[in-house]
Amino acid sequence: QVQLVESGGGLVQAGGSLRLSCTASGRSFSMNPMGWFRQAPGKEREFVAAINWSGGSTYYADSVKGRFTISRDNAKNTVYLQMNSLKPEDTAVYYCSADLKFQGPPTRWGYDYDYWGQGTQVTVSS
Repeated sequence: QVQLVESGGGLVQAGGSLRLSCTASGRSFSMNPMGWFRQAPGKEREFVAAINWSGGSTYYADSVKGRFTISRDNAKNTVYLQMNSLKPEDTAVYYCSADLKFQGPPTRWGYDYDYWGQGTQVTVSS
């Protein structure tokens, strides 16, 4: 059974940092793009960041560019999201996702992803 499990969420003050982790089990995603999305209360899910299989290509939403960094460790089957300079509007449930396209490009479209984690809550206080 394939699972994506996120961790690292929590409560942080504005301007602070958090690092989210997403570890996959059940199969390797070392040759697949991975992504992070988020959903705030009352809003639709939105794209945050994506990374290709090697880590050599990344893609960010404009709202997080320059503040967030996506990375991966294929030996650990894990993808990370380093979040700096957090703002109250970053408050959301953050979801990890995996795309089954072999060596595919990082993509912002949710329908491209085949597996999703359960999410981890990030709350940024003002």
